[in-house]
Amino acid sequence: MFKKFLVLSLFFASSLLANITKDDCSKKGEGFIFVQNECINYKKFDADGDSLNIIIHGTWDEGSDTLARYSPFAEDIAMMSDISTIAIALPGYSQSSSNKLLSIGNKKVKNLAATKEYIGFLASLVEALKEKYSASKINLIGHSAGCLMSSTLIGLKSDLVDNLVCVGGIYDIHQKSDDKNLISAIDVIDNISKNTKIVLVYGTADDISTPQMTIDFYNLAKLKGLDVNLVEVKDGVHLDLDMTSESKNAIVELVEE
Repeated sequence: MFKKFLVLSLFFASSLLANITKDDCSKKGEGFIFVQNECINYKKFDADGDSLNIIIHGTWDEGSDTLARYSPFAEDIAMMSDISTIAIALPGYSQSSSNKLLSIGNKKVKNLAATKEYIGFLASLVEALKEKYSASKINLIGHSAGCLMSSTLIGLKSDLVDNLVCVGGIYDIHQKSDDKNLISAIDVIDNISKNTKIVLVYGTADDISTPQMTIDFYNLAKLKGLDVNLVEVKDGVHLDLDMTSESKNAIVELVEE
């Protein structure tokens, strides 16, 4: 499985070299959307209602075909929740461009997911998808770096997201980096709407986003009066933590409320 994934990664990496214009993006048809000078590849699975689940992946090697990995997951969530679900490929992944933004898996620049530029881009992408599909409610599902960005986004754009399921995330980037220009959820927690429902998922065997990182943020969020719940995945490791049955059930339970 991983061998096939790596072969696909090399194939798609070669397609990122050309600068993709808005016209080029439009010609690609359904499954592409042009936002902030980036042509973003995504896969949508239709269901009932006018809510929209959006899945934000984490860090993979630059050029990886994340949609090949996340499309089955998105389809599962759409079927389980009966809500239309989108898996997006961030810049530099699958057939998404990297005209302006480097991929978050770039080996030379660290912590791109914790920059205001990247989180601002994600906010614009979510807004564009919300408008395109006339969604009345947005549910974000983020794993790892996708969780870092999503949990920060709800503090920077407090009226954009209704529900957030954050899995294996980093909520305080300052524990990992001395770069004062970086930003994470802890920096904007006072701006997060108390109307936004949040579920934080952690794996007890996760050595990248350790359990205590999530528990500490959960306790702080509760102290701030946020609507937040905690879900434990016993023996869960970082890889595919969002695809565990515990995570899937937490997603469905939250978005169906």
